[in-house]
Amino acid sequence: MFDDVVNRFREKAYEADGFVFGSPVHYAAASGNLTAFMDRLFYSELGGNGNKAFYMKPAAAVVSARRAGTTSTFDQINKYFTIQEMPIVSSRYWNMVYGATAEQVKEDAEGLYTMRVLGRNMAYMVRCQEAARTAGVALPKQEVPVFTNFVR
Repeated sequence: MFDDVVNRFREKAYEADGFVFGSPVHYAAASGNLTAFMDRLFYSELGGNGNKAFYMKPAAAVVSARRAGTTSTFDQINKYFTIQEMPIVSSRYWNMVYGATAEQVKEDAEGLYTMRVLGRNMAYMVRCQEAARTAGVALPKQEVPVFTNFVR
């Protein structure tokens, strides 16, 4: 738990410019492996040191399904980004492809188009952030998080 893939990824995340997380659809949800990974990864950044690895870094979710469950999976992954104040990079449509095999996905012309647009948009967002840093535009100042249980 202290020296595993989650912690190794988190260390690399500090240097990353942006992120794309993807999952096949299992029962209208992201894979258990991805959600367990993201639960630990993103929770570890909510501690007292503040969000440093993911704050204001662009992120995108990509999902693949044989038939259905894509929109709920897409929404599920995107929620990790919003809790860390990450800009969500969009495409021309929801970032999903269809097919039971890689060969079938290659036949999903609209899905592949969506992925190409997403790639261009992610590259643009990363370049914009670099241009902002070069121009001296600082990231917004973070506030100390306030956590309540809806009861005061």
